[in-house]
Amino acid sequence: MLEFIQQLFQRRNGAAVAGWEPAGEPTPAQARRHSAWVAEQVYRNWLGPYFKAYHLRKSGIGSRRGLRVELLHEEGRQGALFFYDHTMGPGNFEHLYQLLGERVTALGYHRACHDHRLRRHQQLRELTVKQLFKPNPTDCTESGRCNQRYGLITLDLVGVNDRPLFIRLITNPVRELHFTSAGSFDALLQAVLDEPAADAAIAQKIEEYYS
Repeated sequence: MLEFIQQLFQRRNGAAVAGWEPAGEPTPAQARRHSAWVAEQVYRNWLGPYFKAYHLRKSGIGSRRGLRVELLHEEGRQGALFFYDHTMGPGNFEHLYQLLGERVTALGYHRACHDHRLRRHQQLRELTVKQLFKPNPTDCTESGRCNQRYGLITLDLVGVNDRPLFIRLITNPVRELHFTSAGSFDALLQAVLDEPAADAAIAQKIEEYYS
């Protein structure tokens, strides 16, 4: 499945490819709805389960039940795909994507870009929303070098034919002497995903934000 996803949207002869364009920001009404979603802690239905699924996958323990996560390792970068599950609903999945960006920012990052791209091939339309986060320029008092925290962070939301497919989170450490060593990808995930399980009242909120 992962290999299929990687190959599915490679540029081929006859494929129409659009470039990256600035992504739109939420309207005031959308922002209020997202704030309510966060305040009601609806995210607890999925953050902890995704965190558990990641560690199970990393340990080589596969499961056909629950949320699905795939690991990414490429050219010094590390990341994971957090696949959409139909029980969540596209509305909750988009809120989750927005929340992850907010949590990365809270770790001492700023958003350097927020773009989207539409690619087409035959009957398929892949829409990718991309956010790139860079660490705020602060020195590490112990070494005097710039604290890169977890390195550069890319956060993507990928959908096909108007249906969400996965969230992709990738870290890319800066390997230069004037930067500190980057924190581990596991530590980043713990910072953004590790949450208590949802109680019954929070679980009932899923339907309210489903679409």
